[in-house]
Amino acid sequence: MSRPLQDDEVQNEMKKMVAFIKQEALEKAKEIKIKADEEFNIEKAKIVRQETATIDALFQKKTKQFEVQRKIAASNHLNKSKVKVLQKRHDLLAQVFQDTRQRLEAITTKGDEYRQLLEDLLVQSFLELLEAEVTIQCVDRDVDAIKSVLDAAKKRYEEIAGLKVNATIDQTFLPKSAIGGVIVTAQAGRIKVLNSLESRLEIASEQLLPDIRITLYGMPPNRRFFD
Repeated sequence: MSRPLQDDEVQNEMKKMVAFIKQEALEKAKEIKIKADEEFNIEKAKIVRQETATIDALFQKKTKQFEVQRKIAASNHLNKSKVKVLQKRHDLLAQVFQDTRQRLEAITTKGDEYRQLLEDLLVQSFLELLEAEVTIQCVDRDVDAIKSVLDAAKKRYEEIAGLKVNATIDQTFLPKSAIGGVIVTAQAGRIKVLNSLESRLEIASEQLLPDIRITLYGMPPNRRFFD
């Protein structure tokens, strides 16, 4: 039969139990801390990866936006430069045609030379129309000059075409701003030959424009075929 524990033995046993419980608690606390640290580190690493990915994506987006803006700015600058060049070329061509117009205006002041030009324009118009009745339209200041060469023009036409032509001067004149020359019509104006000096200048401008451009600016670098 076991004997009852003495008080001092009871105290020792209680101390052992308390120490055991305390040790268990410390180990449990340590285990919980280790697990908590591991979970914290895992979560922190996850957050860092997520934030890093977000920052990388934002950086890539900003980089693309910057590149797009840079290309747009470069394109705008290039377009502005092209517009300036084209405007200067346009101005230069306009000056060439303005100078030509002034030379034509000067010709109209050279009596015999201009009358010979009017005669040639009349003959050419008659030959293009090949009509027996024609009407001549001109600026009012050229009426006397045309009258002075009309018979000669008709005679030349008859010698070339073997046909006669009756030509009258229209009393509805070309604008005073017109340079000169003639517009010759037939069949009540249904057919006409534009031999005014403005018309000839316009035709020459359209036909010679490519050659003028090459003369002024050189051959286009991207041109592959030549006439």
